[in-house]
Amino acid sequence: MKTYDIVTIGGGPAGITIAKNLGKVMKVAIIRPEEYSMIYCAMPYVIENEIPLEKSFKSDSLVTDSGADLIRSAVTRVDFESKTVTTEDGEVYRYQHLIIATGADPILPPIPGADAKGVFVFKTGRHLREIKETIDKHDIEHAVVVGAGAIGIEVAQALNKVTKGCHLVDMTPHVLPNLVEGDMIPPIEEKLIESGIQLHLNAKVEKLEGKEWVSHVILDTGEKIPLGESAENDGNGPRGVVVFSVGMRPRTELFANTGLKIGRQGILVNDKMETNIKDVYAVGDCVQFTSGITGEVVPGKLATNAVPMARMLAKNFIGDNRQYQGFFNGAATKVEDLFVGGTGLKESEARNHFDVIVSYTELTTIFPILPNPKKIKMKLIADRKTRRVLGAQMVSGSPVIDKLNTVTLAIQNKLTLQHLAELSYAAQPYQSFYPANNIIVACAEKILDQLRN
Repeated sequence: MKTYDIVTIGGGPAGITIAKNLGKVMKVAIIRPEEYSMIYCAMPYVIENEIPLEKSFKSDSLVTDSGADLIRSAVTRVDFESKTVTTEDGEVYRYQHLIIATGADPILPPIPGADAKGVFVFKTGRHLREIKETIDKHDIEHAVVVGAGAIGIEVAQALNKVTKGCHLVDMTPHVLPNLVEGDMIPPIEEKLIESGIQLHLNAKVEKLEGKEWVSHVILDTGEKIPLGESAENDGNGPRGVVVFSVGMRPRTELFANTGLKIGRQGILVNDKMETNIKDVYAVGDCVQFTSGITGEVVPGKLATNAVPMARMLAKNFIGDNRQYQGFFNGAATKVEDLFVGGTGLKESEARNHFDVIVSYTELTTIFPILPNPKKIKMKLIADRKTRRVLGAQMVSGSPVIDKLNTVTLAIQNKLTLQHLAELSYAAQPYQSFYPANNIIVACAEKILDQLRN
């Protein structure tokens, strides 16, 4: 029986981070069943043929070059008492410390007809390959994407480019409900409509119709979306695809009835990523954790949460004493030629906990006297009493992530509007607005002016 200092179940972003940080200083095994670990954010761009499929695969050398062992197998049993892990091929591995990084599975709602051919979820390399092969092999005419979050929107845009048209369905009143709100939404939805994507908002999928292949999507509004010209016939031929992107469920079935404490959002851990079982830790999408702002349990199934969790845990193994602060959920997407991002709390969320005040500012991302200046609009959310920064949203013709990360840092460190107003910033004609102003500073000053008046 092979013994390791650390056995990690899962080879996604969190598992790879453990290997890269500890593989050369401890005896580490990474166990994963998948043939490849994926660059998940790149997957929609494979569908639209922007990048080849194989470029979305992460190299196994990310694990093996670190000194860790990569074991390609599925774990079938974990015995916390004997500190052993058993894989599907009958191998047993002993651990001193176990890290659970099993990730999450996409949800396929129990809708009549969801088992028809042409119906997919979207998360793994297998899902991507199945969708890509279906589109490439068959005369697919139309697509329906259910779920208008960041992933759903990116998949819808990709499918819209490789079929005759795509429909986007969501039960909420607007797209990107977890990222932006209010006045930030119209330009995003306008871009989607201009591209040819048909929006069906405030609508649920009631059932899917078709004999062998899905041929129609029936909404609770009474709408019936046909998936191809031949769909009115017998529904036996592949004319369309339906992709569900409606959320993720933590992959924790392996640990049922083992004594490991599991909540609705995932495995329960403290701020050191320790579970209720000694020498057992959990990181990434399989974990339940809290907002770094409100302390409430919130979803946070993002690679940009999984990696910091795993890095923090790894550093603690080699002598640090770090604590995970919680989810701030900074995230971004691209809608046609618009770059969209949000971080912290939305205004609607913040109002449940704080006396909220907001501001909007619009500038250009380069000197406006230069050719083709792009606009950026920012919404800043703060607490009226303490002036603490709570959240921000941005929509721009240029990338927003660097600005978004600046605000996230302020939120993490409980900085105030005064801190943002006093931000020391750089300026250059092709990289910023005039030195006279900065989008983050301008938003903060607007709120301070409101408070002063």
